[in-house]
Amino acid sequence: MSDQNADDERVRDDGYDDLLDAIESGEGFYIECPEGHGSLPPRRVCPHCGATELEEVPLPESGEIETFTTVHVASPEFADDAPYVTAVADFGGVRLTGQVRGVEPEALEVGTEVTPDVGESETAGERVLILRAD
Repeated sequence: MSDQNADDERVRDDGYDDLLDAIESGEGFYIECPEGHGSLPPRRVCPHCGATELEEVPLPESGEIETFTTVHVASPEFADDAPYVTAVADFGGVRLTGQVRGVEPEALEVGTEVTPDVGESETAGERVLILRAD
């Protein structure tokens, strides 16, 4: 296998990139089984109950932060991004984890309303899920 440089095409992660594409176009979604368990794609089976009948459900426009942390010492893939805030936000049927932008870390609190968005990491220029709090 040869080394790739920044000019080479990135490998597509179909499930994750499909989700980011949908969020970017304003048509975010999650997967739900008949029992109402929500999860993120890609899925063929509900991770909670094993159901195989899954459908795409529109992602709510906003959610609320349930927990967050400020990362000061990042992995190499995010070294230039640090410090940054990573949060888990409740969007009703599903929870999303992403980088928080649009608010100073000191002003962030549990319950802050956020909207899903797509941005790029400073270090690698890779697309990442953003939770925008503006």
